[in-house]
Amino acid sequence: MKLAVVGATGLVGQEILTVLQERNFPFDELYLVASEKSIGQKVSFKGKDYAIRSIEEVCNLAPDIAIFSAGAGTSLEWAPRYAEKGTIVIDNSSAWRMDPTKKLIVPEINGHELTIDDRIIANPNCSTIQMVMVLAPLHVKFKLKRVVVSTYQAVTGTGKDAVEQLMNERNNINGPKVYPHPIDFNTLPHIDSFLDNGYTKEEMKIVNETRKILSDNTIGVTATAVRVPTLGGHAEAVNAEFYHDFACSEIRAILASTPGVIVQDDPKNNVYPMPINTRGRDEVFVGRIRRDESQPNTVNLWIVADNLRKGAATNAVQIAEFMMERSLVY
Repeated sequence: MKLAVVGATGLVGQEILTVLQERNFPFDELYLVASEKSIGQKVSFKGKDYAIRSIEEVCNLAPDIAIFSAGAGTSLEWAPRYAEKGTIVIDNSSAWRMDPTKKLIVPEINGHELTIDDRIIANPNCSTIQMVMVLAPLHVKFKLKRVVVSTYQAVTGTGKDAVEQLMNERNNINGPKVYPHPIDFNTLPHIDSFLDNGYTKEEMKIVNETRKILSDNTIGVTATAVRVPTLGGHAEAVNAEFYHDFACSEIRAILASTPGVIVQDDPKNNVYPMPINTRGRDEVFVGRIRRDESQPNTVNLWIVADNLRKGAATNAVQIAEFMMERSLVY
């Protein structure tokens, strides 16, 4: 079993290595890939030092599974070349998510769609993953009609440079900027670039990916994505309208029995999900479950998850585990 991690020195890449270790993912050989300036540097994993290799060298070694977290450009160029070698590529970028020939997978929801012929598998956007983890079982029971979501996304979703900007601002240090405005003591309604329709790419990812994962293009989805000055954990205020009525007790019971979801919903005792409590956790947390009193068949939900874990690294590793467990690796 030859395993590669492409983008091993980035925030998500480092988290992938952490998740691989925690879950004791089985492999015989591990290849770590990063940018050219990092080639030859050593990364310690499970008590052993691994030298960073070039993406071309590792491609020629034909790993069985390669988890990519190196950006869409790298993935568009290299994922097909790895796939030609027989490698299963699990890609964290946006490159393949909406490609109709590629599957967009959250294992708990649609892992059953995977086959031995899938060589490039897309990992969804972090904000989409945590939302559909909660909405999918409710969609089965009550059928979603429309979703309105506002996100509160941590700077770790942008990467190391964004974390540096936040901490520099907090410590009154001048440094490089990745955001067009200060992020500390601020909120930015601007994640990724703006499109002609006035939405950002991040917002449209949530719209399109939700429909694809749930296999239902009739669901109305609208999103506002906001960057907030937290280090880890995305939060979302979700308003979900269904075709069929429900009791909030039903929703709590369904979500409490959903693998990978934890209900924290006791507001009288100040119990509700918060990013500060979800860092390093693989589960998706949901609370503030209450009926929307302005219209029928509609519920408000507050959903929080660690964007580097279930939102990226953990979901990718789970896909790899899924393929191995079902003997879908050549």
